[in-house]
Amino acid sequence: MSNEEKQRRIAVYPGSFDPLTHGHLDIARRAAQHFDTLIVAIYAFPDKNLLFSVDERVSLCQEVIAAEGMHNVRVEKFATLLVDYVRSVGGHAIIKGLRSPKDFEAEFQHGMMNRKLAPEIETFCLLTNLEQLFISSSLLKEVARLGGDVTDMLPTVVMKALQHKLRP
Repeated sequence: MSNEEKQRRIAVYPGSFDPLTHGHLDIARRAAQHFDTLIVAIYAFPDKNLLFSVDERVSLCQEVIAAEGMHNVRVEKFATLLVDYVRSVGGHAIIKGLRSPKDFEAEFQHGMMNRKLAPEIETFCLLTNLEQLFISSSLLKEVARLGGDVTDMLPTVVMKALQHKLRP
């Protein structure tokens, strides 16, 4: 592959990131090593009980990515079909993180649908690190709401924003 071809290698790491966890960050770091540009694409309207607005999620993620010095990573929001968004940014790949067999089943279905809709776009699944195996945004929000300490599972700026949101 020529340098010119490699420079056009763009991957999209989609999700709700409500909130961004160390697990998400680990997947982004590792994916960014294999592509010239990684776009952390924050879905504006997931079918989830959101704590943060899409603009808050984008802002928090941008702050964390900048602090990490991940120069080939950018953060954007999207509100379209994922493959349409990937095409719109010139992407070649979708990045997914897997924690469990349940994640695999869901991502397998999504990946097959994406492949049917856009066979030119590959889906890459990265296995989570053992330290983040049990971490999910939903679980962290619930634990934090009930007064549990999730400090070591979230970037500092995200933890502060979560505490602020949950403050009575």
